[in-house]
Amino acid sequence: MAVLDARRAGPAGTYYDSRFDAYAAKVLPGDYAVAADARMLVTLLGSCVAACVHDPLARVGGMNHFLLPGVDGASGESARYGSYAMEVLINELLKRGAARQRLQAKVFGGAAVLPSMKVGNVGERNAQFVLDYLAAERINVLGSDLGDIVPRRVHFFPATGRALVKRLPAAERASVAADETRYLSRLRAKPATGSVELF
Repeated sequence: MAVLDARRAGPAGTYYDSRFDAYAAKVLPGDYAVAADARMLVTLLGSCVAACVHDPLARVGGMNHFLLPGVDGASGESARYGSYAMEVLINELLKRGAARQRLQAKVFGGAAVLPSMKVGNVGERNAQFVLDYLAAERINVLGSDLGDIVPRRVHFFPATGRALVKRLPAAERASVAADETRYLSRLRAKPATGSVELF
């Protein structure tokens, strides 16, 4: 578990992780973050997918975290949906000096952790969606850890493109599934409208 060191001041919205000697920012479901400094982006994934995209020359990168590929094949104007989450992440990178032809990606998640969604195979659909999207955009996938039944914690360093993934023990699967179920309930209760939603 990352710990906050109040004696060290970091960028707003970050905490200090002593294991990595780095400031970290959490990327929650339906969210994304872009940075060009030494901070680390961290997320916890079950059925959700996170794309970590990086430009090695501009030294800028970002991460998103989405639960659904799209709205019945449409994009939906919310970062809860993969199609929009990918578009907004790439656009933010381009605004910060990245070049589309240099972008590289690493993708994670898409596990089968939600019993209520095994029929729809949302994790598998998310994993296939992100690979198809990146192929269509001609963004090279340098690494991936997708599928299976295990949740994952991902640590991504946007400035360097370094990504670390930890497969979590079965004991943590129920907790991740409960978090995603609560998130899914919020999505059903609040239809997607407007631009990016932050949770």
